[in-house]
Amino acid sequence: MSLKLTFINVGYGEAMLIRCGETGFTMLVDAGSAEASEYADNVSGRIRAHEYLESIGLERIDLMVSTHVHEDHLCGLLPVVERWMPKVFWHALPDGYAESALRWVDPALAENASQSKFIRALDDYQALCRTLRDGGCKLVTVLSGHREALCDGLDCKVLGPGEAPMAELLERLRRACALPDGAELLKALSAVDGAMNNYSVILRLEYQGASVLLPGDTNRAGYGGIDPADLRADIFKVGHHGQADGASAALIDAVQPRYAVCCASSDRRYNSAHPDLMRMLRDKGARLCFSDCPPVEGIHVPPHQALTFTIGNGDIQVEYA
Repeated sequence: MSLKLTFINVGYGEAMLIRCGETGFTMLVDAGSAEASEYADNVSGRIRAHEYLESIGLERIDLMVSTHVHEDHLCGLLPVVERWMPKVFWHALPDGYAESALRWVDPALAENASQSKFIRALDDYQALCRTLRDGGCKLVTVLSGHREALCDGLDCKVLGPGEAPMAELLERLRRACALPDGAELLKALSAVDGAMNNYSVILRLEYQGASVLLPGDTNRAGYGGIDPADLRADIFKVGHHGQADGASAALIDAVQPRYAVCCASSDRRYNSAHPDLMRMLRDKGARLCFSDCPPVEGIHVPPHQALTFTIGNGDIQVEYA
């Protein structure tokens, strides 16, 4: 029996599919962007998450996870839900919060691309929660300390966010949503957007002795309060798309990854797959792998739709396809 961990090539974004052995348990963590422009150039193999799932004949999703409210992680989930209604949905915000405390904001109000993306993510998050609830999905709030056996041999521990950081985020959102349309609202939303990465759901998976750390967009400053022993992982999905703040030397020493996965786009947007961080990971013994095809010195990444790790019997195999 084996576990397959697949990073779908959604360009600058993240979408991770976990399939567990004979049980057929299926888990989707984020689903990339919904922007057509992200997939216009598919020379590197970029593909929308739902199109990839259709191409492999996916039958069901048992658990869907939204790590945080950013367009390049969340907005691809709605097209997925239209095709596969998950049984359970994990997120960090309280039950009913999206429908009761957030408000719809017109994306046309945005003054720049970043504001537009964040507003669309907030609006899509509200629509996603309504769609899931209407479809009979069970919505579950998960914070640090939550632990669950997802299927035979697969254990999941939530390392973050904690209650205090989440209370801080809720207050920021409350203040922003209380503002009328206008410059002050946009300023408040931009501030929440800039801080959102370190409110990501951080997952640690363990299967047959192999461990995986999936920290969303958490950057090197967002691991405070986590027991360093919980960070140890064979496969480390590097935070914040491998930008310079994605990890520190101390964090890498705690994780001790055999494999480091960077979800940077092929155009290395926003200085993702930062050369200094990539070099640091390699110098500390990690093999670098990529969900897309960013140019990295000394590494050739072939065009591909997916990067898949097959884990079983103490062995880890890697394949681009």
